[in-house]
Amino acid sequence: MKAIHLTCRAYALFEKIAASLQPLFALAVRLYVARVFFLSGLTKIRDWNSTLYLFTEEYHVPILPPPLAAAMGAGGELILPVLLVLGLGGRFAAAGLFILNAVAVISYPGLEAVMIKDHVLWGVLLAYLLIHGTGCWSLERRLCRKHLQPQAQA
Repeated sequence: MKAIHLTCRAYALFEKIAASLQPLFALAVRLYVARVFFLSGLTKIRDWNSTLYLFTEEYHVPILPPPLAAAMGAGGELILPVLLVLGLGGRFAAAGLFILNAVAVISYPGLEAVMIKDHVLWGVLLAYLLIHGTGCWSLERRLCRKHLQPQAQA
C-alpha cells in the first residue's frame, strides 16, 4: 500500500507541474502558428498581382471567385494571427485559421507530402487551441475573467 501511495503522490506532483506549463505551451503554440500564417499573409500582399495570378491559375478555391478568395485569404492571414497572439477571440481566430489551413490543402493539388505534413501539424495545433483555449496568458482571460468562469450548477 505504501508503494501505491508514493506512486500516487509522485504522479500528482507530475500532474501539477505539467498543468503549470499549460499557459506557456499555449503561448508558444499561438506564437508559432501565428507567425506561419502572418508571414504567408505578408507574402500575399507584397505582390498582389502574383497573388491574384496564383488564385486564378494554381489554387482552386471552391465556390469563391479568385479575387475574393485572395482577399479573404490574405485578410484572414493578417488579422487572425494578431488576434491569436493577443489571445483576444482566440478560439474564433484558431477556428478561422483552421478553416484557412484546410482550404489551402483542398485548393492546391500540387502540395508535396512534406508540405502536407506542415499543414497537418498546424491543423493539430489550431485544433488544440480551439478545444483548450488560448490559456490564462491571454487578453480575453484578463478582460473577460468574470464572463469566462464556469458557472456553478444550482
